[in-house]
Amino acid sequence: MTFDKPFDRITVEPDKMGGKPCIRGYRFTVQNLLGYLATYPDRKDLFANFPFLEEEDIRQALLFTADRLNRYKVPRRVA
Repeated sequence: MTFDKPFDRITVEPDKMGGKPCIRGYRFTVQNLLGYLATYPDRKDLFANFPFLEEEDIRQALLFTADRLNRYKVPRRVA
C-alpha cells in the first residue's frame, strides 16, 4: 500500500511532544487521535470535544498509521 498524496496535516517537530507525529502542529498526537477515535465512536462527540479537528485530519492520521505499520518489519529471531 502506497500513498500518492503527502501527509500535509501530520507534522513532526523535535521540540514538540517529544518529536511524535502531531495533527497540524497542535500538541495533539496521531496516537492520541487514534485512541480518541476508539473512545468516541460517534465523530460528532469527538468534534464537539476537539473542535479544531477536521475530517481530513482523521483520514490522514489513519493513512499515516497504516503507512507506518506497512513499513514495520518484525525482527527475525536468531536461533
